Amino acid sequence: MRLSDFDFDLPEDRIALRPAQPRDSARLLLVQPEQGMSDLIVRDLPGLLQPGDALVFNDTKVIPARLSGTRARDGNITVVEATLHKRAAADRWTAFMRPGKRLKAGDRVNFGEGLDATVVEKHDGGEVLLAFDLSGPDLDQAINTRGDMPLPPYIAAKRGEDAQDRSDYQTVYAREDGSVAAPTAGLHFTPELLTAIRERGVSTHFVTLHVGAGTFLPVKTDDVSEHKMHAEFGVVPRETADALNAVHAAGGRIICVGTTSLRLLESATGEDGVIKPFADDTAIFITPGYRFRAADGLMTNFHLPKSTLFMLVSAFAGQATMRAAYEHAIADGYRFYSYGDGSLLWRAA
Repeated sequence: MRLSDFDFDLPEDRIALRPAQPRDSARLLLVQPEQGMSDLIVRDLPGLLQPGDALVFNDTKVIPARLSGTRARDGNITVVEATLHKRAAADRWTAFMRPGKRLKAGDRVNFGEGLDATVVEKHDGGEVLLAFDLSGPDLDQAINTRGDMPLPPYIAAKRGEDAQDRSDYQTVYAREDGSVAAPTAGLHFTPELLTAIRERGVSTHFVTLHVGAGTFLPVKTDDVSEHKMHAEFGVVPRETADALNAVHAAGGRIICVGTTSLRLLESATGEDGVIKPFADDTAIFITPGYRFRAADGLMTNFHLPKSTLFMLVSAFAGQATMRAAYEHAIADGYRFYSYGDGSLLWRAA
């Protein structure tokens, strides 16, 4: 597969800079491989599900992971910006740094108000390992105080982060600190919608995948198979695995809310289709030809051209189906990306 196989033209005005209000008033494109497409809204979701189905959510919580600071060396001061993307220890984070070429191992970086770090290692692509002077809860509190919400590049390029993003860029069920990007399909849910889903007889389950900034990195290899995913840490609790296996055994469907919960669930599922407890890194890269083991449905937003996420939805519902769906969404004014509208996809046979 070539990268060009996943390209499409998207007008700039389709990129959403703010979410729909209320959250569940966003549009929802129902995509059924054999029955075609229907234009709905997220609030219609309960009626698209059947009693005995299960929704799987990613309960990770976005931290204000973008830090601005300075590096001092030989009397020279350089302004730098760090986007934390994966915790390595109680006092250590890997981060993408700008300007990464100006840093070297041993450099000290001051992020203000007593938040200081040392560059321990320097990797390719502007990635570094930072060792902070603070550790554990003290470091968490300092990051929360000093950091900004890490809005996706396609939003940050058009406007700055503000106080509204602190709530908008967080799901209503977020509880496990650690992500630097929101599981954006979950942004459409309200407490009222969750209640309506449960009243429909659909169970809700939670897994945790801490989304890294690598989710925004472009694919740079023309041969898709040569792309390497950044690892992210995820947890599927035993009780969740057991409950979801019981859903399948009873004939129910598993619908993942977001590509993050789908990637984690597929990582935790064996060739026999049995979902197992999981607590590890995953760098699963799903492209057309992948055989899905756990997920029957996927609710997800509309993704970037040539992105790993567009490759994933193409694998899930079919390349021709998704190209037609995106053409319809663009022509009909759907809003794209993290703050945009959603789609409900059923797995291609």
